[in-house]
Amino acid sequence: MALRVDETDRKILAEMQRDASQSLDEIAQKVGSSKTPVWNRIRKMREAGLIGQQTVKLNAEALGFEATFFVLIRTSEHEADWQQKFLAALQARPEVQEAHRLAGDIDYILKVRVQNARAYDEFYQALISEVRVFNVTALLSMEEIKSSLELPL
Repeated sequence: MALRVDETDRKILAEMQRDASQSLDEIAQKVGSSKTPVWNRIRKMREAGLIGQQTVKLNAEALGFEATFFVLIRTSEHEADWQQKFLAALQARPEVQEAHRLAGDIDYILKVRVQNARAYDEFYQALISEVRVFNVTALLSMEEIKSSLELPL
Protein backbone atom coordinates (compact mmCIF):
# COMPACT_ATOMS: atom_id res chain seq x y z
CA MET A 1 0.00 0.00 0.00
CA ALA A 2 1.32 3.43 -0.90
CA LEU A 3 2.08 5.89 1.86
CA ARG A 4 -0.49 8.67 2.18
CA VAL A 5 1.33 12.01 2.27
CA ASP A 6 -0.33 14.72 4.34
CA GLU A 7 0.41 18.43 4.74
CA THR A 8 2.95 17.85 7.55
CA ASP A 9 4.80 15.31 5.39
CA ARG A 10 4.88 17.86 2.56
CA LYS A 11 6.32 20.50 4.90
CA ILE A 12 8.99 18.06 6.08
CA LEU A 13 9.86 17.13 2.50
CA ALA A 14 10.00 20.80 1.46
CA GLU A 15 12.40 21.57 4.31
CA MET A 16 14.58 18.58 3.49
CA GLN A 17 14.66 19.61 -0.19
CA ARG A 18 15.65 23.13 0.77
CA ASP A 19 18.44 22.01 3.11
CA ALA A 20 18.94 18.35 4.01
CA SER A 21 21.70 19.23 6.46
CA GLN A 22 19.18 20.65 8.94
CA SER A 23 18.87 18.82 12.25
CA LEU A 24 15.68 17.04 13.19
CA ASP A 25 15.09 19.73 15.80
CA GLU A 26 15.31 22.48 13.15
CA ILE A 27 12.94 20.67 10.80
CA ALA A 28 10.49 19.91 13.61
CA GLN A 29 10.45 23.53 14.71
CA LYS A 30 9.82 24.77 11.16
CA VAL A 31 6.95 22.35 10.56
CA GLY A 32 5.37 22.87 13.99
CA SER A 33 6.03 19.44 15.44
CA SER A 34 8.49 17.71 17.74
CA LYS A 35 11.57 15.66 16.94
CA THR A 36 10.26 12.10 17.41
CA PRO A 37 7.16 12.39 15.20
CA VAL A 38 9.25 14.09 12.50
CA TRP A 39 11.84 11.31 12.67
CA ASN A 40 9.09 8.66 12.41
CA ARG A 41 7.56 10.40 9.39
CA ILE A 42 10.97 10.68 7.68
CA ARG A 43 11.68 7.00 8.36
CA LYS A 44 8.32 5.96 6.88
CA MET A 45 8.86 8.15 3.81
CA ARG A 46 12.32 6.62 3.29
CA GLU A 47 10.91 3.10 3.62
CA ALA A 48 8.17 3.97 1.11
CA GLY A 49 10.76 5.26 -1.36
CA LEU A 50 9.66 8.91 -1.25
CA ILE A 51 13.07 9.99 0.01
CA GLY A 52 16.06 8.74 -1.94
CA GLN A 53 19.78 9.14 -1.56
CA GLN A 54 20.89 12.27 0.23
CA THR A 55 23.90 14.01 -1.21
CA VAL A 56 25.76 17.33 -1.29
CA LYS A 57 25.48 19.87 -4.09
CA LEU A 58 28.98 20.95 -5.06
CA ASN A 59 29.96 24.22 -6.76
CA ALA A 60 31.00 22.88 -10.17
CA GLU A 61 32.63 26.09 -11.39
CA ALA A 62 34.66 26.49 -8.20
CA LEU A 63 35.94 22.95 -8.76
CA GLY A 64 36.96 23.72 -12.35
CA PHE A 65 33.98 22.28 -14.23
CA GLU A 66 33.14 25.40 -16.20
CA ALA A 67 31.39 23.94 -19.25
CA THR A 68 27.96 22.36 -19.49
CA PHE A 69 26.96 20.74 -22.77
CA PHE A 70 23.55 19.44 -23.72
CA VAL A 71 24.17 16.61 -26.14
CA LEU A 72 21.43 15.56 -28.55
CA ILE A 73 21.87 12.04 -29.88
CA ARG A 74 20.12 10.35 -32.77
CA THR A 75 20.68 6.71 -33.46
CA SER A 76 19.58 4.29 -36.13
CA GLU A 77 20.22 1.43 -33.68
CA HIS A 78 17.30 0.37 -31.53
CA GLU A 79 18.21 -3.22 -30.67
CA ALA A 80 18.43 -4.30 -27.04
CA ASP A 81 22.17 -5.10 -27.20
CA TRP A 82 22.99 -1.62 -28.58
CA GLN A 83 20.87 0.02 -25.88
CA GLN A 84 22.60 -1.99 -23.16
CA LYS A 85 26.03 -1.02 -24.51
CA PHE A 86 24.99 2.65 -24.79
CA LEU A 87 23.55 2.76 -21.28
CA ALA A 88 26.66 1.08 -19.87
CA ALA A 89 28.84 3.68 -21.63
CA LEU A 90 26.79 6.49 -20.09
CA GLN A 91 26.81 4.95 -16.62
CA ALA A 92 30.61 4.63 -16.77
CA ARG A 93 31.10 8.35 -17.51
CA PRO A 94 30.90 10.63 -14.47
CA GLU A 95 30.73 13.70 -16.70
CA VAL A 96 27.21 12.64 -17.74
CA GLN A 97 25.03 14.23 -15.06
CA GLU A 98 21.72 13.39 -16.70
CA ALA A 99 20.56 11.20 -19.56
CA HIS A 100 17.04 11.03 -20.94
CA ARG A 101 15.43 8.93 -23.67
CA LEU A 102 13.10 11.16 -25.66
CA ALA A 103 10.04 10.94 -27.85
CA GLY A 104 10.37 12.71 -31.20
CA ASP A 105 13.23 13.33 -33.62
CA ILE A 106 15.99 13.16 -30.99
CA ASP A 107 16.51 9.80 -29.27
CA TYR A 108 18.55 10.89 -26.24
CA ILE A 109 19.63 14.08 -24.50
CA LEU A 110 22.58 14.19 -22.13
CA LYS A 111 23.69 16.85 -19.69
CA VAL A 112 27.48 16.69 -19.66
CA ARG A 113 29.57 18.74 -17.20
CA VAL A 114 33.29 19.11 -18.03
CA GLN A 115 36.19 21.49 -17.45
CA ASN A 116 36.25 22.95 -20.98
CA ALA A 117 35.66 22.28 -24.69
CA ARG A 118 38.75 20.07 -24.94
CA ALA A 119 37.43 17.86 -22.15
CA TYR A 120 34.10 17.65 -23.96
CA ASP A 121 35.86 16.56 -27.15
CA GLU A 122 37.65 13.81 -25.20
CA PHE A 123 34.28 12.66 -23.84
CA TYR A 124 32.75 12.76 -27.32
CA GLN A 125 35.61 10.84 -28.95
CA ALA A 126 35.48 8.16 -26.25
CA LEU A 127 31.71 7.80 -26.52
CA ILE A 128 31.62 7.40 -30.30
CA SER A 129 34.47 4.90 -30.14
CA GLU A 130 32.33 2.71 -27.86
CA VAL A 131 28.90 2.96 -29.48
CA ARG A 132 27.66 3.81 -32.94
CA VAL A 133 25.44 6.86 -33.18
CA PHE A 134 23.84 8.38 -36.25
CA ASN A 135 24.13 12.04 -35.26
CA VAL A 136 25.43 14.02 -32.29
CA THR A 137 24.73 17.70 -31.68
CA ALA A 138 26.39 19.45 -28.74
CA LEU A 139 24.96 22.67 -27.36
CA LEU A 140 27.15 24.71 -24.99
CA SER A 141 25.27 26.37 -22.16
CA MET A 142 26.36 30.00 -22.02
CA GLU A 143 24.77 30.66 -18.63
CA GLU A 144 22.86 28.60 -16.10
CA ILE A 145 19.79 30.64 -15.29
CA LYS A 146 18.05 28.21 -12.95
CA SER A 147 18.98 24.86 -11.50
CA SER A 148 16.89 23.07 -8.92
CA LEU A 149 16.19 19.55 -7.79
CA GLU A 150 13.25 20.68 -5.67
CA LEU A 151 9.79 19.42 -6.53
CA PRO A 152 6.92 21.92 -6.24
CA LEU A 153 5.31 20.45 -3.14
